[in-house]
Amino acid sequence: MPATNVKSLSETTRTKLKDAVQQLELFLNHYTLSQLTESDSGDEAGTFYKGLLSDLRHLLVFSEVSVEKLGILLRRPNFDIEYAERALYDVYHQSVNAFFYPKNEGYSEDGRYAYTGQDAIRFRFKPLREARDIVLSVSKIYEELRDELSYYETDYMTQRRMQGQK
Repeated sequence: MPATNVKSLSETTRTKLKDAVQQLELFLNHYTLSQLTESDSGDEAGTFYKGLLSDLRHLLVFSEVSVEKLGILLRRPNFDIEYAERALYDVYHQSVNAFFYPKNEGYSEDGRYAYTGQDAIRFRFKPLREARDIVLSVSKIYEELRDELSYYETDYMTQRRMQGQK
């Protein structure tokens, strides 16, 4: 991929991740497990919200690390294409995958809804509006990143293997 494309992709990826980080931080700093389970104190609600908060914290950390890597890369006087490609690969495989494949499976993507204009995210348990809104809000960001970085899903590593690198 040409250097100008990699650099502009790095810039837009960093901007989008910064937006996602900002939204996630705001939510996680504002809501606690007890606030989320206040209206429904059942075991299912508690398990769901524990898992959701855990997954969102992991997503936040992966995204913050990627923002920092891309920031360092973009501040360097000489743009390092190999480092940028590796950083974009990491964004795809850590941040994007952390969103779409959450460890605790509080939500999942149902691709059948993607073509209908409806939200493709389906929750295992009906969450409070605030929890639903944060997941749906950042889902748009991570969907865009997934589309833009899909090259790094397989082609980047295939290219590296062909060059004899890991």
